[in-house]
Parts: sequence; structure tokens; C-alpha cells
Amino acid sequence: MHQLTKLILFVVITSCMTASNLYSETISSPNIILIMCDDLGYGDLQCYNPKSIIQTPHINQMAKEGIRFTRFYSAAPVCSPTRGSCLTGRHPYRYGVYFANSGHLPTNEITIPELLKPLRYQSGHFGKWHLGTLTKTVKDANRGGPNGAKHFSTPSMHGFDDSFVTESKVPTFDPLRSPIKASKNAWNALIKDEPSEFYGTRFWNHQLQQVQDNLDGDTSRIVMDRAIPFMEQAISVGQPFFATIWFHAPHLPVVASPKHTKAYKEYGTYDKNYFGCITAMDEQVGRLRQFLNEMQIEKDTMIWFCSDNGPEGDAGKAPGSAIHLRGRKRSLYEGGVRVPGILVWPEHLESTSMPTPCVTSDILPSIIDLLDISYPDSRDLDGISLLPIINGEKTQRDSPIGFQSSKQLAWHEENLKLYSPDQGKTWELYDLEKDPSESTNIAIKNQQLVSKMKTRLMNWIKSCQASDQGQDY
Repeated sequence: MHQLTKLILFVVITSCMTASNLYSETISSPNIILIMCDDLGYGDLQCYNPKSIIQTPHINQMAKEGIRFTRFYSAAPVCSPTRGSCLTGRHPYRYGVYFANSGHLPTNEITIPELLKPLRYQSGHFGKWHLGTLTKTVKDANRGGPNGAKHFSTPSMHGFDDSFVTESKVPTFDPLRSPIKASKNAWNALIKDEPSEFYGTRFWNHQLQQVQDNLDGDTSRIVMDRAIPFMEQAISVGQPFFATIWFHAPHLPVVASPKHTKAYKEYGTYDKNYFGCITAMDEQVGRLRQFLNEMQIEKDTMIWFCSDNGPEGDAGKAPGSAIHLRGRKRSLYEGGVRVPGILVWPEHLESTSMPTPCVTSDILPSIIDLLDISYPDSRDLDGISLLPIINGEKTQRDSPIGFQSSKQLAWHEENLKLYSPDQGKTWELYDLEKDPSESTNIAIKNQQLVSKMKTRLMNWIKSCQASDQGQDY
């Protein structure tokens, strides 16, 4: 039986249940969880890089049980744009989120929580937001406060029913504190009476009140402490839930407890805290899965896991790994946008490795296809439903993936990738199947192919520009 035959039977559901369907008649829709890490490299996890020393047994187990995408892309090489693509299914250049700390998610964009409301889903967002400011009154994080009021855009404005969020980054341990004159990269966990100062980023609840309690210790645990009660509440009233859990780890500054750095004690401060905060985050992934098991809803819950872009810092100096891939965060070379991608749904998805190129913009179309939801208008979606690929009905994507970031452009058509570092002044072409490290530019030998791909890329860019000018609204 194909991987999603049971899933497709479920989509036909509740009007035509069959004896082979795994769902009881009281289940109408699966719970959906989107987990995103911040700056996690393609080579940081052992399920992608067996040489990695970072201990992530729970994520590795998810990759073993579910679908491990080997060409899963973030829609951008930096944070904010990728996050918007997950919620909208659209490239961020369509709505003005061009880079990190740039623009905000407009209320005219249609998000997953808004599409799920007619099916009685409760939606909650926990962790990093980074799609707008959260306060107009006090200085907060990168842009919060009076000067950033025009970018005020909160989870409640985009269909979420509950939230516990920061505008942007925080230390990955004791998130409100930093040492006096702290390094921007990392430090060891502060002891109780050690001199410190306010880091500058606040946590906000759904009513946009500053959260003051339970903010000590591992930041991933602090986030999960809010996500699990939200799920418990939805379960208690018999409603399906949609939860985005966007961890801060391992974005700088990385800090981890002695418990989580113990396995890496021979490394320097930066490295051991980077490794340790990922292990601490993995522990919370395990806690989440244990909760789903204890509530007996693991078979009714699908989990997507990915990173928002490639690893921070220079290769060889920073601890994050892109292994053999060229480039890192901020680059549209593979190391900047090819990220870990895992999809797990016990008893509905077979364990497999998926080589087809996929992107964060595919999440929304896949979910609405699964739930048989009609998209409400004709605006362009840049993502596609992955169900036919996962189900084995297709072996190829049959739809290009376009990228724009600063002066960089990229266009993926299956294994071929067209890239420009300078807004189209020069072009590079790579065959990613033969050359995943992008070491050999084959553009000169394939000028006709470059010309055709460039035309299609430029047409897509014009489409994004039209959307950004408000024509979709």
C-alpha cells in the first residue's frame, strides 16, 4: 500500500468511512504541529550527517519513523521570510517580508490558522514569531516599540487563538538575562547570583501582556511548557489543534545548562553551548512525543520538523554544519537554504527517504489538500501539495522553486539550479544530482538552457512584484 493511501482514505472521510480506515468515527481531522528550529544546519543532525557529534535521539527517531526529506528547502536563507512562507504558502517577496527584521506579515495574507477555523481547529503559536512587532509602547527586541509601530503584527491578527511569543531571538538559556558585556555568540549558563543585565527581548502572551513567570532555564523547555497546556485544552473540549512550535535554538546567543553541555565539555564555550542547546531542544521534542503518546493521540497527530535556514557563521569557525554543501545562512547556495525536513504521522506514513525537492511554502497547500479545504481566492501560491509525491502518484515535483534574497536569485527545476549573486548580471548553473556541492558551474556549456530558465525565473519575479504591489488583494 502506498505511503498515504490510508491518509487519502481519511481525506475522503467522514462522509464515507470504510472498514479499513484507521480513524474512529469520532475523529474528523488530524492534529497538526509545525516545529521549526532557528539556524539549524543541514549537517547538525545525525540523521543527515552520521559524523555529527550532537546528541538528538528524539529527532533521529522521528526521521527513522517518518519521511526524511533530503532536499527540503527553507523559502529564504534568513528567518522572517521563511516563517511567513510556512503560514501562507507564498514566497515572502509577494508581501514585503524581504529579509529578517524587514516588513511584517500583512493581515491580507491568508494563513493556515485562518483556513482551519471552519473545521473547528484551535490554533496556537509558541516561541519565536519574527513576523512583526508585538508592542507599540515599550522598546522590545529588534523593532518593538513606538519606532516600529507600523510593523505591529501579532499572532492574534493572523488566526491564532493562543500564543506565547518573542518578537525575535533570545538566549537559549535564561532568555531574559545576559552577562555584563556579553559575547554575541555564546556564554556558559549564568549562576544564580552572577551579575547580569536584561537581554532586551520580552515574552508576550496572547493578550499582549508581558509574561513574568517561569522564564528561567532552558528556553526550549519554557516554550514547550506553554505549548503542551494549549494542546491539553483543545483535547479536553474535543477539538483538533494546530500548533506552531518555533524554537529559538540554536540561534545566537547559544547558552545551555551544565546538564546539556556535559557531553561536550572538551569543546570551547561557543561549540559546547551550541551543541548543548540543540540537545536540550531535542529533549523537548521527545517530551512532546511522549505527551502525544500518553494522551493516546500520536496516531491522530502529524508533525512537520524543519529549520528556517542554514547555519550561522563562517565554515570552520562556527560550530553549525552544512557538511559538503556550499554556503551558509544568508546565502542562496545550498548550505543556506537546504535544511533538515522531517514529516512523521504514526501508522499513516511509511518510513522513507524523499529526494524530491520540497520547500516550506509547500506546507500550507499540503495541509489544505489533506483536509479537502478550498483556497478562497485565485492569488498565486508558490508551494504545491506534496501528497501526490508522498503517495507515490508522482516521482517528480513538476513545479519550479524560486528564491529571492537581497541581490541573490535562484531557480530550481528538479535537479537543475540557476543562480545569480548579483540580480541577474551573471549566472551560474548546477546539476545538483551530480554536483550537490555546487563546485562546477555548467552555465557556459548550457547557454540555451540558462536562457530558458532565466526567462521563467524573471516571469516569476514579475508575478511576485505584482503581488507585492497589492494586486492579489
